[in-house]
Amino acid sequence: MNYCSNCGKPVKLGTPPGDDRPRHLCTACGTIHYENPKVVVGCIPEMDDNILLCRRAIEPMSGKWTLPAGYLENGETVAQGAQRETLEEAGARIEIIAPYALFNISYVSQIYVMFRARMLDDHFEAGYESSDVRFFSENDIPWDEIAFTVIKATLRQYYKDKPTGSFPFHMGDILPKSRENAGEY
Repeated sequence: MNYCSNCGKPVKLGTPPGDDRPRHLCTACGTIHYENPKVVVGCIPEMDDNILLCRRAIEPMSGKWTLPAGYLENGETVAQGAQRETLEEAGARIEIIAPYALFNISYVSQIYVMFRARMLDDHFEAGYESSDVRFFSENDIPWDEIAFTVIKATLRQYYKDKPTGSFPFHMGDILPKSRENAGEY
């Protein structure tokens, strides 16, 4: 960052009084520019004994399958964000059942909040970010074609919980596999 988004003047890197890390500080208006993790929200859309997956039409991981998910927007709750992302990516209307998992992906500064959700009807269609949308049973999940480690972790936990009918809230960390593929989360 070179210039203040508040007044347009130059910023410098420094540690504000009482803080414990360097921040971009405006030399003119005094604004402290904090950088915080991005929140990604999504869901596991359920209908009968199937879940809805989207094939990504955009990078990263174009052509791979994922659950509908994306960045939370200002002014919306995490549940509203998950509903919006599902409508945008899968053309599907859902009802949130319950929060299901929270994953910290600190090496890319992201926090994933995933919900269980019920399809409100059987309508779905690929949105701008998806090239295909389909229902999958557990046996048909294309595990080798799942886009992100966090989505695999969510789905694996879901299918561990499913036989019991009990879906407690889970929390975990996704760690980088290696330096070469640290971008895959």
